[in-house]
Amino acid sequence: MSFDNAYEALTAAEPDGESRWAFGTGFDDPLSGVDTTLPDGVDGADLARYCLMLGDDALITSHRLTEWVTCAPELEDELALANIALDLLGQARLLLTRAGQADGTGRGEDEFAYFRDEREFRNVRLAEVPHGDFGETVARLLVLSTWRLALFGPLAESRDPVLAAIAAKGRKELAYHREYAADWIVRLGDGTEESHARVQHGFDAVWPLVGELFTPHETERRMAEAGVGVDPAGLRPEFDAVLDQVCAAATLQVPDLPALPGVNDRAGRDGVHTEHLGYLLAEMQSLARAHPEATW
Repeated sequence: MSFDNAYEALTAAEPDGESRWAFGTGFDDPLSGVDTTLPDGVDGADLARYCLMLGDDALITSHRLTEWVTCAPELEDELALANIALDLLGQARLLLTRAGQADGTGRGEDEFAYFRDEREFRNVRLAEVPHGDFGETVARLLVLSTWRLALFGPLAESRDPVLAAIAAKGRKELAYHREYAADWIVRLGDGTEESHARVQHGFDAVWPLVGELFTPHETERRMAEAGVGVDPAGLRPEFDAVLDQVCAAATLQVPDLPALPGVNDRAGRDGVHTEHLGYLLAEMQSLARAHPEATW
């Protein structure tokens, strides 16, 4: 099946009625055909910053998941993690393109992805830390997908038609991401003594960065007040209910650990990251920066 633009792919369905994403081929402008008019009363620069936050979360998480390619414990899981990474990459493409359209600069997705420095990225820190073992990876995936799915629910009602379309389709992908992670958490947690210990360690490793997911940045607050974005502070009850249910089924303990502080109360949304993001970007951006005019 081919499409003339990304919006057709967003809204198209397979013959069996299931919707799908398509990205990376067949179009130059991922937002071609979408109504990109800014909602009344919304500052374009603010909307762009908000889109970068959500887009960077997806982009950096996607890159971390691709590190499992050729390394996953089973071929089936290697393919599953790669497909989850591609789902997130598709979301990132659209969100970064919307950011360039909203701020009036016309910057494209590649410029945002490959030619920004570390301090210009706005992803939460949990997205950037190394993946650890498989138990830690699925623990982090459960946390991030549960949080993002809770966010995309109300975001599907956004006054911005682009964000609403991305969220409406993204919810189906994120529901699968969460299901995949939850299934593995239960299998490992309620499995052998070794698998139980490893997945519990995975939760303990990622938990200090969970609080940041629900700490609203001033941009997120303004977008929520404008009816465009979502205040993450209100997502915690849904998140906790899901984590409690999964951990109970897996005979795991939900960690009770202190949050990893930022720097002067600044964290990923402010461009203040862990030491790991710089190394990740050096790998991700090296080819584009070495050959900035190349096409293939």
